[in-house]
Amino acid sequence: MRIFKKYTPAMIARYVRTFFKGRLYIHGRGAYEFDKGSVLMPLGADDKHRDTVRELNSYIETSKS
Repeated sequence: MRIFKKYTPAMIARYVRTFFKGRLYIHGRGAYEFDKGSVLMPLGADDKHRDTVRELNSYIETSKS
């Protein structure tokens, strides 16, 4: 599990692409899991979690090309 002290979408997206499956924690935003190179929506996610997952997955998709 990797802990990010700051929410930096580009760095987190690079981490998710590199390790492909695992868990991460973003200080002030919570814990997340990722699988197959994309961040998964946590169970019982609130609006902040949903926005974070959408933003990270869009960064991952745009950086693949």
